[in-house]
Amino acid sequence: MSTDRMSAPGRARVARLNTLTGLRFPAAFVVFLYHAALLGFLGVPWISHENVLDYYRTVHHAGSLGVSFFFVLSGFVLTWSARDTDTARRFWRRRFLKIVPNYVVVWVLAMVVFAAPVTDMKIGLLNLFMLQVYYPDFAVNFGVNPAGWSLAVEAIFYLSFPVLLHLAKKIPANRINLWVAIVALGIVATPFLSTQLVPAGSVFMPMEPSTSVNQYFFSYILPFPRVLDFALGILVARSVLSGRWRDIGMIWSGVLLVAGYALGYFTPYIYSSRAVCVVPAALLIAAGAIADDEGRFTLFRNRVMVWLGDISFAFYLVHFTVVQAVWQLLGSKSYTAPQAAGLMVLCLGASVLVSWALYDLIERPITRRWSNPKKKEKGTETETENAKGTETGRQWPVPAGPQPVAAQRADNEI
Repeated sequence: MSTDRMSAPGRARVARLNTLTGLRFPAAFVVFLYHAALLGFLGVPWISHENVLDYYRTVHHAGSLGVSFFFVLSGFVLTWSARDTDTARRFWRRRFLKIVPNYVVVWVLAMVVFAAPVTDMKIGLLNLFMLQVYYPDFAVNFGVNPAGWSLAVEAIFYLSFPVLLHLAKKIPANRINLWVAIVALGIVATPFLSTQLVPAGSVFMPMEPSTSVNQYFFSYILPFPRVLDFALGILVARSVLSGRWRDIGMIWSGVLLVAGYALGYFTPYIYSSRAVCVVPAALLIAAGAIADDEGRFTLFRNRVMVWLGDISFAFYLVHFTVVQAVWQLLGSKSYTAPQAAGLMVLCLGASVLVSWALYDLIERPITRRWSNPKKKEKGTETETENAKGTETGRQWPVPAGPQPVAAQRADNEI
């Protein structure tokens, strides 16, 4: 008897995982909190000295949690929405049009707002062409728009997705969870291996003396080790689709995620930046998908959270540039903690508005207009968006069973 969750008579997989869409904004928001903390160390003393270190220590691995969540989510969603009728060329076309226009627009905005006077043109061009993640130099990795490096990593994910999913589909259902465990162990082991095999070099930053730039680069920034995060999402999705996943629910997954974050305060930064939260994040993603598939209530499936999730990619890309623009308008001076909190709320609101504009004026029109071939390929279906402007990418082969009427939006995650 098939163990596929979609194999029951009349049972169709839900097309759009709104809970996972809603979860995207909290993931982007914690990255916003982390980048706000960094400003105190980038020559913008926006918060008084006695408070800046306390704030940094509170959120110092929040940004990496958000990034890891997006990496796992990307693999999961693309696998969930995969279709037999798709081709690699069509998939790459959709991903390019989804990611690159906003990326280039925000690159230009960042150069105009703050980066051009302090950024070498070579670094600027490396960032524009998503090549900044191949140099163990933070000035290159985080030049122009600091959030952009993760999109360069995602580009490798998208290029490798056809092969990775093909390999994942070859794993027997009764062994899929074993491979989930192996890949999760590989993710946890990567920071350890980097500390053992990679020469230390200079320290990460004065606040993180236990972590070197070279070791952090290998464990966290270099795309090839991060493919494990993406592969974990693919394998977890395959486990859920095959009916082999043991769901612990969103509440317990959330508790474990909070516990993992707390554990990060007691581990070296190279571990808290990636290893301690990735498994709870995968559990939460799977739990959210299962809740949507079964029609159960979640806090993240309401209209506001889904809308915020829709604009979250633009928010993730543009928030640092917006924050820098606000600081420049107000002048470089320090504020009390309450004043700084108010400014953060102002920056958050401004970032949401700019993200909305990017989504409505660039991202959605471009994906609607050019993501799909104008003519149907023989024997295949073209793709359309749903009434809410959702990209309904039909991506890659999934286990046998009824297919959704329209596939789930294949957002990255950031």
